[in-house]
Amino acid sequence: MPRTPSQEGKELIAYLRSAIAIRERCEQLFVLATEDKLPNFGCDLMQLDKTADYVISVMRGEYPNLDIPFHSRWRHFEAGSVQRLTLLDEMLLEMTPLQKAAAKFDLAIISVLLDAGAGNSWGYYEHESGLGFRRSEGLAVASFRMFCQGAFSSEESSPLQADAQKLQLLTEEELANGFQVNAENPLVGLAGRLKLLQKLGEALVASPDLFGEVNPRPGNMVNYLMGKSENQAFRKVAVLRIAATTVFDAVLEGLSDIWSGRVEVAGVNLGDVWFHPAVADDGLVPFHKLSQWVTYSLLEPLQELGLEITNLDALTGLPEYRNGGLCLDLGLITVKDSRVLRSQNAVSSEVIVEWRAMTVILLDRIAVRVREKLGMSASELPLVKILQGGTWTAGRKIAAELRKGGVPPIQIESDGTVF
Repeated sequence: MPRTPSQEGKELIAYLRSAIAIRERCEQLFVLATEDKLPNFGCDLMQLDKTADYVISVMRGEYPNLDIPFHSRWRHFEAGSVQRLTLLDEMLLEMTPLQKAAAKFDLAIISVLLDAGAGNSWGYYEHESGLGFRRSEGLAVASFRMFCQGAFSSEESSPLQADAQKLQLLTEEELANGFQVNAENPLVGLAGRLKLLQKLGEALVASPDLFGEVNPRPGNMVNYLMGKSENQAFRKVAVLRIAATTVFDAVLEGLSDIWSGRVEVAGVNLGDVWFHPAVADDGLVPFHKLSQWVTYSLLEPLQELGLEITNLDALTGLPEYRNGGLCLDLGLITVKDSRVLRSQNAVSSEVIVEWRAMTVILLDRIAVRVREKLGMSASELPLVKILQGGTWTAGRKIAAELRKGGVPPIQIESDGTVF
């Protein structure tokens, strides 16, 4: 029998699933770094101006007028300047607006969950465009093509969906074929990715309030979120609004059970939460990187339905190797023992927990400095745009300048479910 959490347990679970907890727990490790009290890293805030300048130069190169879209999976679907989103909209033409949003939710959620690090040896060749892609773009294009071919749907008459029945029955062979995996083209964490999708199928059935009772789908979360939106008057015009944190809460509630082998409180799986002995109270440090990546990727379909997204900067920057690599490569984060750069590190290791925690806080600091230098407000340039413009792109650029193949400065043992 699963345990029912006590009131104290429920409060701890709710706290550790919040963006507030991410910042507060990460801040503890960040402060220790600035005091030179962390075992693996130091922090040199004198490099903040240089880092902000580098990010701005990348932003202006990518978006000269600073009209920057959200950092989301939708950007990767545009890889190689191929008009895949136009193709998708054409395929969804006969659907109602709600049906279109549900299909886009299905695609975004599936694609993000498949977006863990691919490794340095894998690539994807897109027959339709004749282009080859690697890493996140390759995973995005591969999952996009699989979705368009109906690979995640159990209904031949409705191929443009992902449903619980098909996800639970998905095989490793099907996933390997879709991602063109073979002995010469190995993909890190293929089995982990498959398990994640199969467990997603189970989670969809387990939460009918979020995903629907009949034909449970990730996309049915659209209906749930529409019910959570607020109708407010703005200049005598009714405006539907929803907080980004409301979307995040729904994602964490609906997807928490898909993560295997993670920290639990009273039998409840916490997901992307890890232990560090220097953190007060229970020592737990939440990140929820993929869940926030999902959240950011669901905002545009909601905007297309006419919803205004509020409370954007309550979410954090994504603690992954491009943003973390930027901070390390430009000297904001300093390594105390160079062996860290030459070894494989487990996601649960103190090295990776410290690196990720510092990255969360430094992304906030970089964002403030970038806005100051550009004379822009947080509403004009929210964190989700700075990530896109921005730190993620800059992290990739500096990595390519410093290391062959643009590999991250620190190597992580990936099981296909975190990064």
